[in-house]
Amino acid sequence: MDPVGYSMISGKSVLGIFGNPFSSFGSADLVGSTDLIKLGFSATFAIVTVALISGAIADRAKFTSWVIFVPIWITLVYCPLAFMVWGGGLLSPGGAISSVFGQVIDFAGGTVVEISSGAAAFVLALILGKRHGFGKDPNHRPHNLPFIMLGAGLLWFGWFGFNAGAATTSAQAGLIWVNTLVAPAGAMLSWLVTEKIRHGHPTSLGAASGVVAGLVAITPACANVAPAAALGLGLVAGAACAVFVDLKHKFGFDDSLDVVGVHLGGGLVGTLALGFIALPVSGKGGGLFYGGGLQQLVAQIVAILVTLAVSGIMTAIIALVIHKTVGFRVSHEAEVAGVDLSEHAETAYEFGSMSRSHFNAIPHVAALPHVNIPVTARAASAVPVSARAAAVASSPAAAVELQREKQTDPA
Repeated sequence: MDPVGYSMISGKSVLGIFGNPFSSFGSADLVGSTDLIKLGFSATFAIVTVALISGAIADRAKFTSWVIFVPIWITLVYCPLAFMVWGGGLLSPGGAISSVFGQVIDFAGGTVVEISSGAAAFVLALILGKRHGFGKDPNHRPHNLPFIMLGAGLLWFGWFGFNAGAATTSAQAGLIWVNTLVAPAGAMLSWLVTEKIRHGHPTSLGAASGVVAGLVAITPACANVAPAAALGLGLVAGAACAVFVDLKHKFGFDDSLDVVGVHLGGGLVGTLALGFIALPVSGKGGGLFYGGGLQQLVAQIVAILVTLAVSGIMTAIIALVIHKTVGFRVSHEAEVAGVDLSEHAETAYEFGSMSRSHFNAIPHVAALPHVNIPVTARAASAVPVSARAAAVASSPAAAVELQREKQTDPA
């Protein structure tokens, strides 16, 4: 979080939109106080939120442009929304909007984190456009399912801290913990069932996606619903998000990691659900199913609309300014080569160099009967690996040529 970030989410109100940026500028006055714990915890929320957005534009965004985008977005979008909902702003208790439409329930970030990041991801996906070959290139499928499953497990484990870390009592922490356990479990199950019905088979990718959808949906509701309701919420969220992720193909926008379908979709489901299943507080209020009427549902809808407007409009302005000045998208050649190579001169895996230097694969293949090695592959093998790697790292065009050779090489 930048030097003014914590002040903007917790300082003295400025029009109910953000806190005074200079009330704790640089955080020096917080040294020795427990407010540093709040600052650190709040910073992790900001980091997670903007990190989610990046998934929608993977494989085509310039790294330098992203570095510019991140602090601006956190300052102009995340911090105002966090203040409005949690810091005493328009949507907080006594705020101008909540006084009219009712108090929104968002314990851990259904609006501030999930909906805001999902809306921003959608806007960026539209501005940057589709990846080359989107919808046609099978290489756009997830390439490492074991890593996806490992990542989903780590997310689920970490989410207990994300949700329960904001608890104020041990009893509240217990409720949050159980809800954060059962909602993703229900969502995983319903996503798999939905996959089976729609596509004929459940998948490990679907299981991981269902877990995340359930975590997203329970985030705003984790401290305000009963465990049985949390399980039901997970079941609904998993099935709904399994359908939402396919909308990118129907409407023609490229959301690389399904941020819109899972985080925006799951955030909407979880935030709206509180209008129906929120528990009463001291016998008052609650959702529609607890006799609370429509007031809570109205409050949730208003908060959603405010979040969508703030995140959508501000993200569009920030992204368009960057796009029209320094450029937000890499060149076609750099994209085909891969942004790992073109932007960072490195790749995740180096199987080619290892096979040639350690296992001497080409001679073994040549010795096999009925195996024809294309001329391009033989020519490529004659060039030292180090020289070819250097050429690829320094030239997107060279990387494109190497990519073509790989596509024509049956080995």
